[in-house]
Amino acid sequence: MKELDKHFNYSEVEPRIYELWEKSGFFSPETCVKKGICKKNAPVFSMVLPPPNVTGVLHIGHAFEDTLQDIMVRYARMRGKRTLWVPGTDHAAIATQARVEKDIYNKEKITRHDLGREEFLKRVIEFTKQSHYTIVKQIKALGASLDWKREAYTLDAKREIAVYTAFKRMYDDGLIYEGERVVNWDPKLQTTVSDDEVEYKEEKSVLYYIKYGPLEVATVRPETIFGDTAVAVHPKDKRYKKYIGKEVEVDFLIEKRKVKVIGDKYVKQEFGTGALKVTPAHDSNDFEVWLRHKKEIEGPKQVINEYGKMNRLAGKYEGLKTKEARIQVVKDLKSKGLFIKIDENYIHNIATNSREGGIIEPLLKKQWFINVDKEFILPYSNLKEIKTGQKITLKKLMQSVVKSGEIEILPIQFKKVYFHWINNLHDWCISRQIWWGHRLPVWYHELKCIPRKGREKDVEKCEETIVSIVEPKCKYCDAKYIQAEDTLDTWFSSGLWTFSTLGWPLDYVGDKLKKGSDLDIYHPTTMMAPGYEILFFWVARMILMSTYLLGEIPFKTVLLHGMVRDEQGRKFSKSLGNGIDPIELVNEYGADALRMSLIAGSTPGRDLPFSQDRTRGYRNFATKLWNITRFLLMNLEGYQEGAKASFTQKDNEIYAEFKNVIKKVTQDMEKNRYSQAAEKIYQYAWHTFADKILENSKSIFGGENKKIRASRQKLLLEIWTDTLTMLHPFMPFITEELYSYLPIKNKKMLMVKKWPIS
Repeated sequence: MKELDKHFNYSEVEPRIYELWEKSGFFSPETCVKKGICKKNAPVFSMVLPPPNVTGVLHIGHAFEDTLQDIMVRYARMRGKRTLWVPGTDHAAIATQARVEKDIYNKEKITRHDLGREEFLKRVIEFTKQSHYTIVKQIKALGASLDWKREAYTLDAKREIAVYTAFKRMYDDGLIYEGERVVNWDPKLQTTVSDDEVEYKEEKSVLYYIKYGPLEVATVRPETIFGDTAVAVHPKDKRYKKYIGKEVEVDFLIEKRKVKVIGDKYVKQEFGTGALKVTPAHDSNDFEVWLRHKKEIEGPKQVINEYGKMNRLAGKYEGLKTKEARIQVVKDLKSKGLFIKIDENYIHNIATNSREGGIIEPLLKKQWFINVDKEFILPYSNLKEIKTGQKITLKKLMQSVVKSGEIEILPIQFKKVYFHWINNLHDWCISRQIWWGHRLPVWYHELKCIPRKGREKDVEKCEETIVSIVEPKCKYCDAKYIQAEDTLDTWFSSGLWTFSTLGWPLDYVGDKLKKGSDLDIYHPTTMMAPGYEILFFWVARMILMSTYLLGEIPFKTVLLHGMVRDEQGRKFSKSLGNGIDPIELVNEYGADALRMSLIAGSTPGRDLPFSQDRTRGYRNFATKLWNITRFLLMNLEGYQEGAKASFTQKDNEIYAEFKNVIKKVTQDMEKNRYSQAAEKIYQYAWHTFADKILENSKSIFGGENKKIRASRQKLLLEIWTDTLTMLHPFMPFITEELYSYLPIKNKKMLMVKKWPIS
């Protein structure tokens, strides 16, 4: 029997144990089958890690998420399931490029344009390699039992094939198109931004009331009047009924021109004066109004450029930044008697880029979009309510699989949030004007054709634009095709994550999926457990991509967790100075203590206030576990492994009570109540087993009755073995180490020990 040291040295134990786990191969389901840990036809549990961005290091929120998922994975493995957890990282296009650009400018005072695309991308790759190394090291330090040989990256070669295949298929089905729409433009980063990456911040603004011909309008952006093409009122607004369908002459400072008054239900009668100036090129809602009335009114007039400055259509205001122009426009409105009043207490939502904080400028731009309302024929369906060959839209696909219950969203209140988002979903702008990311598989013919001898007339047939997975060749001349400069929205590639990581599309031979491939065995995945804040960013897009491309759901259950916040309920951030590096906590208290402090007290979908005092408390619990085991081992004198000993009546009662604990903990685990399960094990280990049963056992160990002592030794060893087993998903390092000291015949590693039976 091995002797246990007096103190638990987690800084020595944890890296050594993780190395043993990796060497064992048990993170891989194939190894578990090969070594008889699980059966070849055993039920499957599969999950993909929400890929952390390669922009730096993991934060405390990642530690919580990885711990939560590792608990699920370890539990499934101990239940004898073929368990696969796929690791990976995300190239995080905008965030990574912005970070590297900032670093380069701070150090060298040059921009990416000074470096050129090729040299800049080399710098980004170097940065991401170092960041990836740090992230993987952190994930391992937390104890995450991922199958590292399957590690993926959203920008690697296999994912590029998946991305280009998906783009081409959607383009061929008419779901991807190039067109002009109002997009979220970041003048600071010079790129479009996804709707879901726009963060609205409430700000006290000024609402300006101005004369608009015979009408009055209220606006927070008077500088956009040069781009106005109509006035909209509610069709049932009695104040304006006589104006609807007629033109009114408006003084636009630089000119007088007529605009039409239109009736549209979008207008809120109670807002301002009930009359709304329509600027289709600089407001997405106004653009939609124009689309509904395009036969009646003039098209969009863009008066603000990509740098957030007024352009030539603004006349004498050209070159002014929008805020500067606003001041001057208001001044001139006053001088011409067109200014009525202001409301200084108007609360306005300012759109900002959630990634970098820049103010968003809505602009009309030619971009690539995914049409979520266009009907297409689904070539294959394994879905409950959608048949193969059925006409459907992407929006309806996304709705149907949650409505039918094929995908369960937990906590249940988030289903309502999900449907609200889908119902209001607009076409998704997927092109970005940055260099880091998957370039669009779009190719443009060189401006000048190079005719082939004797076939000069063929150049009339040359295709200007081609979407192709590989570089195309012109069928009719010798000119080249140049690939588009723009890259794809990061969420396009991460939307393919559940199946691109499992072999799509490479595991297909024609339309047939290879039998026994990862995609065949492990998809749809069992569980997805991200934060609620990316329900729209990522979860919904994975549902879109999987149902469309595979005709099946990406996962069966979505368990949304809350955000980790500080003790005052604030987000962790550099600006507040309240950030916590999880690895510093691991170094100070041990990974097991950190894991328990994050899980215990957490509730699905709710934010978790975090305190280092909790981590300190669970370090004390780890010490208690160590001392319990040490005491037990010191009192197993005369105990023989495998020797038969019947329990006394008292020990039978104690064992029956413990079996009830196993039953309750197992119920919690099955129902995803991980915090309650952790708390029950904690209470039993410390306050029942240690404080009561072990204390009572001291007199038995000191007594003369060998039969009673043998019964108690067997009881304590069996209970403690099962307690460590149940605690293993939560505190894997110390439980694995302590289990290795227990005198049990033919034992394997604790991580693959069967979950106790109640």
